[in-house]
Amino acid sequence: MSDLAHPACEHGIPSDWLSIDSDARTATLTFPFAIEQTSLLDVINDDPDLSTWTWTVDCRVQRLSNSKPDRPMKTGNVIVVSSGKGGVGKSSVSVSLALALSRMGARVGLLDADIYGPSIPTMLGQPEHKLEVKNDKLQPIQYEGLVANSIGYLVDDNDATIWRGPMASRALQQLFNDTDWGLLDYLIVDMPPGTGDIQLTMAQQLPVTGAVVVTTPQNVALKDAEKGVSMFERLEIPLIGVLENMSYFECGHCGTASHLFGQGGGEQLATRHAVANLGQWPLTPEFGAQLDASKKHASLELSELQQHTAQRVVAELYHLKQQSV
Repeated sequence: MSDLAHPACEHGIPSDWLSIDSDARTATLTFPFAIEQTSLLDVINDDPDLSTWTWTVDCRVQRLSNSKPDRPMKTGNVIVVSSGKGGVGKSSVSVSLALALSRMGARVGLLDADIYGPSIPTMLGQPEHKLEVKNDKLQPIQYEGLVANSIGYLVDDNDATIWRGPMASRALQQLFNDTDWGLLDYLIVDMPPGTGDIQLTMAQQLPVTGAVVVTTPQNVALKDAEKGVSMFERLEIPLIGVLENMSYFECGHCGTASHLFGQGGGEQLATRHAVANLGQWPLTPEFGAQLDASKKHASLELSELQQHTAQRVVAELYHLKQQSV
């Protein structure tokens, strides 16, 4: 089964994940991370040797070690999404990852820590939400099964950009510690862009399990992304991989891919630092328009590529942690 063409199986399938009943010809695969069950079952059932069995795919998300081993792990696996500069689509990537994992059946939280432009309230269709407090806990917003909170709910848009590092750090700690997250499998944190004191302090204060760096193929973005990778290496926070966003534009009429900002930079950055290349996402005006016009009860459409990337993120995170044990 090690050659199954699915992002959850790129590192193979250990024997203890598989349970079989030879007499009934049934088999169960249980993954320690969130899993795209439908797409994996499709791959299995397309295999002539495996399709003669009846398969079940399940998951029991394992809580992995983090950068603050003395902190409670109620928030599950904390994945920070970072970028060396603004304007590379980091927030839309954060929303996409959170939604994709939630749709896999995982318990997911989304924390918007971007003090320079907290856009996730708008993307989730709840920009005017007022935070409520119950039992001394901030109540997160609900969206399609995931729970979310934003630094934008704590301050006026015009105030956040003039914060100093300690102020921003305290606000992040309040959101992280005082939000009623419930029991989570994953918490996706949309970090502020850059690699200065604010970003450094925030990354140091959270119990981070792993990090994703988002970039575009442009040289200027790649240089800043390099600084982001170096920051996590310096903090000894495991880097899950590099995601290249706005990699190309695909013509809706002829299907031709145009690499508007260069080509292959994200892959080269990942190779240079021996981390996973999490993929190349195209520039998709339709998805951006969805996020801009999102409504509270509207459902955002995710592409197969976005879903597969989310699968790769949690699979890579798990295997990365196993290598360090």
